[in-house]
Amino acid sequence: MTLSLVGGTDLASRTDGVVIIVPARLDSSRFPGKPLAPLRGADGTPKSLVQRSWEAARAVAPAVPVVIATDDEGIADAAAAFGATAVLTSPGCRNGTERCWEAVQAAGIDADIIVNLQGDAPLTPPLAVEALIDTLRADPRLAVATPMIRCPALMLDRLLCDARSGRVGGTTVVFDRLMNALYFSKRVIPYVPERTADAPVHLHIGLYAYRRDVLGHYAELPPSPLELVEGLEQLRFLDAGIPMRMVEVADPPGGLWEVNNPEDIVTVETALAARRID
Repeated sequence: MTLSLVGGTDLASRTDGVVIIVPARLDSSRFPGKPLAPLRGADGTPKSLVQRSWEAARAVAPAVPVVIATDDEGIADAAAAFGATAVLTSPGCRNGTERCWEAVQAAGIDADIIVNLQGDAPLTPPLAVEALIDTLRADPRLAVATPMIRCPALMLDRLLCDARSGRVGGTTVVFDRLMNALYFSKRVIPYVPERTADAPVHLHIGLYAYRRDVLGHYAELPPSPLELVEGLEQLRFLDAGIPMRMVEVADPPGGLWEVNNPEDIVTVETALAARRID
């Protein structure tokens, strides 16, 4: 597939140092065709998952351009239909981070900060994106920033219930005193004994801000063994010794869940209604 830009022009001249990319892959073992699955908002209006994720990105700041990176022409056409700029990338990308780098190259983006807002995360709060951008701008030594929330009791109960049922309900993270990530897992970490009222469990939000050069370096690295076992792309950074700064944000109304499985749609639609997002 030839890399190409669909529905937009001259992105490089409009970045103001930041670009948000929404990677959207058609194939999903747990949820085939996921990006085009409809989700109803507070008023009952159905919009595709990728459109809702794009709208979440657009809510960050009018001056920050947003581009959808996809390996599927149908998704690119759907994106153009609702007014988005899309970049067709190769089907060989192993994850969203690699797809972001292909999109950067295809669109000629030279912004210093590249934000990856995943195409299955329509509940991503704009303040979380802004916090990552502010974190990288405040410290030029930082290469990657990503957010997390402290799990309230109800969210922790659901994570533990999902684990007992064999479902992936979210990714958790542990970090050091400098707020740099130590490890991410689809299991609940740290270990939570029964009847623990206030366990320090943090849910990782699938959102990243990278320096452009570090993103390019990531794409040149082979997948790490832990990345392959967990199915978590961010573990490649840790394996390569690249620090990832964790940024704690508040749990938004209705909670914060990605669409990993078809049954997650009901949860996300409930959250959209709670936030009054049409």
